[in-house]
Amino acid sequence: MLTLRRSEDRGHFDFGWLDTRHTFSFGEYSDPAHHQFRSLRVINEDRVAPGAGFGTHGHKDMEILTWVLEGGLEHQDSLGTMGVIRPGEAQIMSAGTGIRHSEFNASKTEPVHFMQIWILPEAQGLEPRYDQVAFPDERFRNTWGLIAGRDGAEGSVVVFQDLKIHLARLDAGAQLTRDLDSARFGWFHVAKGSVVVNGQAVMAGDALALVAESRLDVKASESSEILFFDLE
Repeated sequence: MLTLRRSEDRGHFDFGWLDTRHTFSFGEYSDPAHHQFRSLRVINEDRVAPGAGFGTHGHKDMEILTWVLEGGLEHQDSLGTMGVIRPGEAQIMSAGTGIRHSEFNASKTEPVHFMQIWILPEAQGLEPRYDQVAFPDERFRNTWGLIAGRDGAEGSVVVFQDLKIHLARLDAGAQLTRDLDSARFGWFHVAKGSVVVNGQAVMAGDALALVAESRLDVKASESSEILFFDLE
């Protein structure tokens, strides 16, 4: 079964310096019908104005993955980590027992566009940690590439939960298929472009929940970037 979550139905707030869209309940946006999907708790799509950002704030007991679509995001945290995340780089932060960090647009002239994904960890009270991995573009060009998973396979970042996050960048007309374990669950998200999934048109910001599905057929209607979450 495929259930469509349209982009325009997400929570949306425009604060001037921040334009943000929430797939699931987050902050002031509450939607009991879309609070989370399995261990996938947050998918926020953020656009931050030049020089602006999120001041130092804390998190606890959450796996936080950041994926930048355009621009650069500057990160600092209480572990002493500093750096800039750019397209093609996966950043993971295990908040665990507690971590504080800040995130700012690294540019004074161009906006930054990124996704922040929160995953409920398999256990509470884990030791906080940080990792960042850069992937070559060919890893995702018209094929699935793993960016995050429990065992760090294929050089992906480690997430303390039974899930895998795959990403693909498709040229217009490109097609991908994927056999699925129908006993597991899937979440398909279009970050850029538009595709047809199992006969269903899906646009940028749209998502599909997959339950008891055994196959995923994707065809790009235009140049697109897509994510697939394989969940317990």
